[in-house]
Amino acid sequence: MSVAVPTQPTNESSTTQPASAAADGAPSSRWLVIGGGVMGLQVARDLIQRGQNVTIAEAAPTFGGLTSAWQLGDVVWDRFYHVTLLSDTKLRDLLKDLDLESQMDWVETKTGFYSDGQLLSMSNTAEFLKFPPLNLIEKLRLGGTIFYASKIKNWRRLEKLSVEKWLRRWSGNGVFEKIWQPLLKAKLGEAYKQTSAAFIWAHTARMYKARRSGMKTEMFGYVPGGYATILEKWVQWLEDRGAKTLVSSPAKEVRKLEDGTFRVDFGDGRVETFDNVVSTIASPVIADTVPQLSDEEKKRHRGIRYLGVVCASMLMKKPISEYYVTNITDTWVPLTAVIEMSTIVNSESQLGGNHLVYLPKYLPDDHEGLNGSDEDYKEKCLSTLEKMYDHFSRDQVIDFKIARAKYVAALATIDYSTRLPNVVSSVPGFYALNSAHIVKGNLNVNETITLGEEKFVEEVWPDYQRRVAK
Repeated sequence: MSVAVPTQPTNESSTTQPASAAADGAPSSRWLVIGGGVMGLQVARDLIQRGQNVTIAEAAPTFGGLTSAWQLGDVVWDRFYHVTLLSDTKLRDLLKDLDLESQMDWVETKTGFYSDGQLLSMSNTAEFLKFPPLNLIEKLRLGGTIFYASKIKNWRRLEKLSVEKWLRRWSGNGVFEKIWQPLLKAKLGEAYKQTSAAFIWAHTARMYKARRSGMKTEMFGYVPGGYATILEKWVQWLEDRGAKTLVSSPAKEVRKLEDGTFRVDFGDGRVETFDNVVSTIASPVIADTVPQLSDEEKKRHRGIRYLGVVCASMLMKKPISEYYVTNITDTWVPLTAVIEMSTIVNSESQLGGNHLVYLPKYLPDDHEGLNGSDEDYKEKCLSTLEKMYDHFSRDQVIDFKIARAKYVAALATIDYSTRLPNVVSSVPGFYALNSAHIVKGNLNVNETITLGEEKFVEEVWPDYQRRVAK
């Protein structure tokens, strides 16, 4: 599903449009936002609200990045799994602006574990206390660790400690080896050894907020139609306010000219000029496309390690389980988790009476598994499900597709925030703002919108105002 009409950039031109006053008195100038994912759309939204002339360019055929949608059978839904939490205030504010928040469906969810060859529920306190893999002392230590992590405010202190060292200290060796280590390996592989304790703090804090006070039940929500609906409305909102949207338009090179403008090469002889550029794409790609960045900046961008993902979407005639997420601690299972999206998304109204399951495997960005064949991954998934679920049968599968992404989330390694490249670069007018700058949370849509808004207000816009005031 395309959410924007492909617009072809013109051949090179440098016609400067007359500047007009923005809402806060700063002159309007031509901005290019590189990357049409959530961060790029948020930056474009901020610029439009300040009266700027905005072009947003996306390399893929559609906008959305990791939130983009595709078709499974007769169903159009997200390529990767996403839900909204009650605590996702920035995302809900956006949905309100797009007249979508009132349409949201909220659902109570359950959490499962696959441990020692058994499917176990851990969705409430009673089930937690009965959880077979842990003895009473271990359960108390695990619960205490989660509660303590949810109350921590000084995340920078945690960034200096390895996640293994911190978890062993608070949960004990038994809990770490039975629960935390298998989960960390499933999510991070061996890279968990270089990951800081801020990683587990961010995940714990977000999920803790997902529980309603009093009832303490997880409530997840979605917009009918999924992110295809959100993206269509968001892009239309930008276009209605004058933004120019380009798809299938990768920015292959960004170079500042002597007259102070930026020459952006989109390939195939397509070139445009802009006054300012904000790049929201992955840091290693930024280093490769902006040759005038300093050597230190390029080193910092290339030094960021990412998690990639191979994620299967499986449309089925029957559900797999009652759990939204089944965490996996058995090391033989080659999946990070099993996500039963149809425990949240209404099967009849949204999925044509069918059921949607995601089967992700997260891998470091240099892992060969990210480049494996779809047939091999499909067979691995199906044979694994046959072992995990007695009732699973391949003839229940209506459609099966595999999405891959090399740069999903930056790894929160020890002292990660101290090695980040600056948003305001050494090239005046060029800004590098992407999800790698998330240091106080984990990657999700709400966190990305929050970061984009904060960094734009605190760094990008003040720098622009200083430059134009000279």
